[in-house]
Amino acid sequence: MKNLFGNIKGDAFGGITAGIVALPLALAFGVSSGLGPSAGIYGAIFISFFAALFGGTNTQISGPTAPMTAVSMVVIASIIAANNGSLEKALPAILTVFLFAGLLQIGFGILGLGKYIRYIPYPVVSGFMTAIGVIILITQILPAIGYYPKEDKAFVEEFQPNVEEVVITRYLNNTKDTKENGILNLSDYEASVNHGKSLTESQRFDESKTIAGKNSSGVLGTIKVLPRALKDINWLELILALSTVFIIYGFKRITTKVPSTLVALVVMTAIAIGFGLDYISIPEIPAGLPEFKSEIFTGFSLGSLTPYFFTALTLALLGSIDSLLTSVVADNMTKTKHKPNKELVGQGIGNSIASLFGGIPGAGATIRTVVNINSGGKTKLSGMIAGVLLFIILLALAPLASKIPAAVLAGILITVGIGVIDYKGLKAIPSLPKDLNIGPLKLSSEVLIMIVVLVLSSLWDLVYAVGIGLVLASLFFMKKIGDITSNKSVIKPLHEKPWADESGVPSTLKEEVVIKHIEGPLFFGSTSGFQHLAKQIPMTAKTVVIRMEKLTYMDQSGLYAMEDVLFDLRKQDVKILMTGILKQPKLLMERIDIIPDLIPTEYIFKDFETCLNWIKENVKDEY
Repeated sequence: MKNLFGNIKGDAFGGITAGIVALPLALAFGVSSGLGPSAGIYGAIFISFFAALFGGTNTQISGPTAPMTAVSMVVIASIIAANNGSLEKALPAILTVFLFAGLLQIGFGILGLGKYIRYIPYPVVSGFMTAIGVIILITQILPAIGYYPKEDKAFVEEFQPNVEEVVITRYLNNTKDTKENGILNLSDYEASVNHGKSLTESQRFDESKTIAGKNSSGVLGTIKVLPRALKDINWLELILALSTVFIIYGFKRITTKVPSTLVALVVMTAIAIGFGLDYISIPEIPAGLPEFKSEIFTGFSLGSLTPYFFTALTLALLGSIDSLLTSVVADNMTKTKHKPNKELVGQGIGNSIASLFGGIPGAGATIRTVVNINSGGKTKLSGMIAGVLLFIILLALAPLASKIPAAVLAGILITVGIGVIDYKGLKAIPSLPKDLNIGPLKLSSEVLIMIVVLVLSSLWDLVYAVGIGLVLASLFFMKKIGDITSNKSVIKPLHEKPWADESGVPSTLKEEVVIKHIEGPLFFGSTSGFQHLAKQIPMTAKTVVIRMEKLTYMDQSGLYAMEDVLFDLRKQDVKILMTGILKQPKLLMERIDIIPDLIPTEYIFKDFETCLNWIKENVKDEY
């Protein structure tokens, strides 16, 4: 406790400044997520306080971030669509996914996985971060020009012909889920058709709005409706958004001591309210204390959560990476060292508690952490003060905050999208080595991974894009290691650069004896070169010595490649001698009876000197 309050003045300044910076971003991320501004500020309050209290980085300021919000937005939209477009019905499942992600982070920390996060390849992270920027930029175009697809009556009515099909399919799926055997009969199909035909005009329109919202969400959805939106621009909203962007970038040139996002938020909101402009405001922020969402437990269904397991895992991994990268930045600035596993536990606790009160998940926020350190923050108290400040603002200013123009938050998010793009990775593209041949094209494997993750994340699915990126990165890495290993593992006849202890081999036996050196691991990436051994043995050779002293590891692919080679050599009536077999390869060879079936134990030597004595006694000069 003494250390916690040893820098109370600096921590107070740091926490208050970081909290002020976090306010407009929390509101913007909440609106962008689809849960509303209150979800953003609730997330900022609880994550900032509890991640600081239980975390392993003293100066870290946590809360909703662009990457976490982008993934959350996908989760929220998909679960709402699966619940007939009703946020109220979808909310328990949404918050359960967020809670599960937080619990997974706690599990990562307890299991000590924090030190392994750094092994995620940079091209995957770079492509993902750039995709987040692209997603934010494109999806904020519509609110920036004041176009909301679900409010466009003509657009919504285009989906009227699809209503019955969607309603009937949903009715059948629900009916199937309620049956013990899951088998539908004719009466079920008749009931579903009657249900579809019995919809009122109001119900049809509501269903059309849900379908319209689903078809206009995300990057592809925005691109589809953009031509229609550009014909119906709300110029007031566009001016508010562009003015916000202008203030954010312009005010930074004047001073960086006052957060430019907060200046833009206050100035543009004051102008909109003061001049009585007819603008679109953000959803209302409930006044008073955040409510505990007991429906997470009362409405819990394992079946509703199962399809989103990998999404929760992605949120947990992304939050962990985001936080630990920020921790490294904090270490560099403060000359301290964070505790990665404790940090993951703290982030998990913060995200878990935030979900229980309807907050969106978050992570360590680099900009807010830097602001905290530069303002004097040194201990965990600074992050806790930032959370308390946001809580006070929520209680005191919720009615006023509900009057903020939606276009202003869209402008703030546009600058966030521009800032989150990985320009460092993009600038490096021309200079990266082209190590991959695809037909006549020569490409860089790292650039290919980056582009694949970027395109798939932007246009398809963030979760699968990262998974595919990791698989590609692993495959390319294994190929490179396999090529390097294979190049080192070559046939070395007696007269070609023998090892130092091979000088005692009689020169008269150079035609009869071939020595093979295996260096490094023999695994699936390096077996191709080894498999040519039998074909490259001279016709005069009657004895092959395979030196195993430097064969450090053998996997199953390497084991069977070894078996094939030895079998081919035996067919050529060649004696095979082995020296210096290490424990792991020898154990594998014994398990499938390479030893003693293909190589009798008397042909296995502890060292080359013993093997050489056997050669001198048993191999005769025939050529």
